Amino acid sequence: MSTNKKLPFVSKEKLEEIIREIPTPFHIYDEKGIRENAQAVKEAFAWNKGFREFFAVKATPTPALIHILGEYDCGCDCSSMTELMLANAMGFDGDHIMFSSNDTPANEYQYASDLGAIINLDDITAIDVFEKKVGKFPKRMCCRFNPGGLFDLSNGIMDNPGDSKYGMTEKQLFEAFRILKEKGVEEFGIHAFLCSNAVTNEYYPKLAEILFRLAVRIHEETGVHIVFVNLSGGVGIPYEPWQEPADIRVIGAGVEEVYNKILKPAGMDDIAIYTEMGRFMMGPYGGLVTTCINQKHIYKEYIGVDACACNLMRPAMYGAYHHITVMGKENEECDHKYDVTGSLCENNDKFAIDRMLPKIDIGDILFIHDTGAHGFSMGYNYNGKLWSAEILLKTDGSWEMIRRPETPKDYFATLDGTPEYKKMFGEN
Repeated sequence: MSTNKKLPFVSKEKLEEIIREIPTPFHIYDEKGIRENAQAVKEAFAWNKGFREFFAVKATPTPALIHILGEYDCGCDCSSMTELMLANAMGFDGDHIMFSSNDTPANEYQYASDLGAIINLDDITAIDVFEKKVGKFPKRMCCRFNPGGLFDLSNGIMDNPGDSKYGMTEKQLFEAFRILKEKGVEEFGIHAFLCSNAVTNEYYPKLAEILFRLAVRIHEETGVHIVFVNLSGGVGIPYEPWQEPADIRVIGAGVEEVYNKILKPAGMDDIAIYTEMGRFMMGPYGGLVTTCINQKHIYKEYIGVDACACNLMRPAMYGAYHHITVMGKENEECDHKYDVTGSLCENNDKFAIDRMLPKIDIGDILFIHDTGAHGFSMGYNYNGKLWSAEILLKTDGSWEMIRRPETPKDYFATLDGTPEYKKMFGEN
């Protein structure tokens, strides 16, 4: 695939229409793409009666988008008190809330328990923390597994669980289930997350095989009733235009094959499959829209835009690739080499380094692809930068602002009552 042929889901004309009311930068989301993908996920695992996708709220904590997923029976995977509060405010019941946290304050266990959420314990010591704060254990609980070592797939290293802070060792996991059973828990889940952004159809089936075999052993050795296996997230998206996307229907069929091979013969084919994808559910269906406001010609050619790493941290934090389309120049030759930068007082504030793009002029609109997950949500206020608006491009072609842009008054809100705040905003 040519590097300039990853196309936006929105036209230049539509963006110009939006910009007349909402200045750049802003994040925009494609309702049509979100719905089609959510339906595909649901169909891919329809063979499993209890299947549910618990969308990773951390990826995109925007109610209008999560409500769309809720129409496809998705739940919410929450990792903090405020994410739990958001899921509750949106009307999700306990069966649709998974609380997967780590280094967890005791009061968050209490709140999750009050909501009736499914609590996923990251550490065996959390059992004591939970008991001291909450007291009575719920009927259903989950524990997170970390196999350690390296995770191999197709003779290649996918990730290194041994260096991950998450989950319990196998020995701890067995002990945790025994303890929880003694304390009255009746239904158990197993959870694991072994790699991130796996753009392959093999990851989930491979992980499922590990967890299904583990579930059989746990059941046989402890007698606990395993009611679900949570494959977590990790299914990736093709950020780079030459990558082939994962096929969720092939993935679902692969998990079904392993399910029938391992769980059915063990008489454990009542186990529900859960997932908690964020990136796969939302990533390709969001983009960061920004405008070229400056050009600098020194040792390199720089394009300065009105967005910065505060709007999209991934390139600065990870060196992550995000494709860039210069709107209206999709068919022009990519014959100019640029660093595309923001205005932060940090030299890593770059969306692209030595990127070949069409000639960019002041006022050109740039569409930065695949920001629908871990884009807006990872924003911050360094240099006093303000959070952007979020826009939903609706299925009928209209658009709606689903989050307004932050204002200086929002930024200074926690200084309310100080002399400086009163002076800035004319309060007595």
